[in-house]
Amino acid sequence: MDFKKVTHVIFDLDGTLMDSEKILNKIITDIVQSYGKKYTPEARAKVVGTPEKDTARIVVKETGLPITADQFLQIYNERMAKELQNVPLFPGAAELIKHFYYHGVPTALATSSSKFTLNIKAKHHQKLFSLFNHQVVGGSDPEVKYGKPAPDIFLICASRFEDNPKPQQCLVFEDAPNGVKAAKGAGMQVVMIPSNKFAPELTNQATLVLNSLQEFRPELFGLPPMKIIN
Repeated sequence: MDFKKVTHVIFDLDGTLMDSEKILNKIITDIVQSYGKKYTPEARAKVVGTPEKDTARIVVKETGLPITADQFLQIYNERMAKELQNVPLFPGAAELIKHFYYHGVPTALATSSSKFTLNIKAKHHQKLFSLFNHQVVGGSDPEVKYGKPAPDIFLICASRFEDNPKPQQCLVFEDAPNGVKAAKGAGMQVVMIPSNKFAPELTNQATLVLNSLQEFRPELFGLPPMKIIN
């Protein structure tokens, strides 16, 4: 496959850098089941990667919950505050972020999380996350009018790099179909590391699909090849 050279990198957080999607999925499943409803794979595919307000709206609609989206969000936030305190990073995540930093490749974080939940998740990773040029928190950022699968978050993230790169100069790392659609809609290449066994039609839009961040070869996109960093 013909990959195009890039100069900037944008990372999604949940399910991409951090092993939090399993926890978020369990929280939603538990809430839905408490009302005697079922959280189907089809519903999950629509939810993964969306801002928390959209997550609440989609879950309530898709599962037929007898509560409002705001009520769901309150329960969801309470569970997240308790269960996202010590979420581990995926193998290769820290190494890749450090690699880009030490080689002068501008990187940023573009997450659909709210500032509230990002602070919880990033509590034990602050030193690593400080290596990002900037962080766009879609769930709280007033400039991000529409969440994934809309391209807003990635276009805004790119615009906040000091040299304002063109979209085609940016490479996105994502785990979810909604994130892949957002990146492609922004005109960016996207490496997908699926957080779930999505149907093929939900992964084939990605530029490259991998099983792990550890499999990524930066030189495919014109970036410095990996070296062991102590």
